[in-house]
Amino acid sequence: MLELADPSVRLRVLTRVLDRPDDDPEVAAARREIGREGWAARVLAEQLPGGTWAVQPATERNLYLPKYLATNWRLIVLSELGVGGSHPRVRRALRSFLSVYAHPKVAALGGKGSETCFTGNAVRLLATFGLADDPRTRRAIDWLVRAQKPDGGWHCFPSKVGTLDGWEPLAAFAALPPGARSAAVDRAVGQGAEFYLDRGLLREGRSRYAPWYRLHYPNHYYYDLLVGLTMLVRLGYADDRRLRPALDLLERKRRPDGTWAVDAHHPDVEGPDYVPRTPVYPFVLEYPGVASAWITAGALEVLHACGRA
Repeated sequence: MLELADPSVRLRVLTRVLDRPDDDPEVAAARREIGREGWAARVLAEQLPGGTWAVQPATERNLYLPKYLATNWRLIVLSELGVGGSHPRVRRALRSFLSVYAHPKVAALGGKGSETCFTGNAVRLLATFGLADDPRTRRAIDWLVRAQKPDGGWHCFPSKVGTLDGWEPLAAFAALPPGARSAAVDRAVGQGAEFYLDRGLLREGRSRYAPWYRLHYPNHYYYDLLVGLTMLVRLGYADDRRLRPALDLLERKRRPDGTWAVDAHHPDVEGPDYVPRTPVYPFVLEYPGVASAWITAGALEVLHACGRA
């Protein structure tokens, strides 16, 4: 993987599987390459002159649609691939993103227009790009804390209870740098982690929900086994024994050659589990059914953190 994979994969393996420090020469080299070559470079190259993707100018609708080609979705992917927040194209896109979604008339980041899944994803990308202390990000973080349900979960639709599908706020808190979590966020993390651990990351309702067992990337709004394991491990719950059944399942999904595969392009277009209200244009990095460098790196990260690599 280190010799052949995309620089984003190399960075993830070096830092989260091999525990190399930031000043390691190979880590520094991988960071320099991200955005110059590979997946991230291809995404950045598609940016329009105004700083958006797919459509312009930057409006609330244009930043979100079409799924999953517009600016909102591109920024999520770039943040996960390790592009730095100081990259000129990222800075330009973030200015458009914040000028629209933090605008008083829209207020989608901690205001009246906030919605759990969108706001969770937004906080995660903003924190990853180094904007965790920005007042607009902090306002959105406070809103996510208030949006937590009494049972410890979150829901992206009107509900009195949480759902495993409402993973974005907890993943957002996992992206906050050390020392950036307030006491209120720490309480929300503790309650949220218990919500997932008590359900074994996969138990909800009377029957098995197939999409949660399908590993996929990009995740966007959609939960699966590896999404749950990754955020709980990054929040410090790698030693919790309630992760063991989910870890066993992850190991059973390992291929004979030692890799993991993408199970589906995207849940939106894989069967009748969910019918989107707007047209969907899946963004594909790796094809289903063959060895996936990104999914393999994620699985190894989780197993390494849990002492099972």
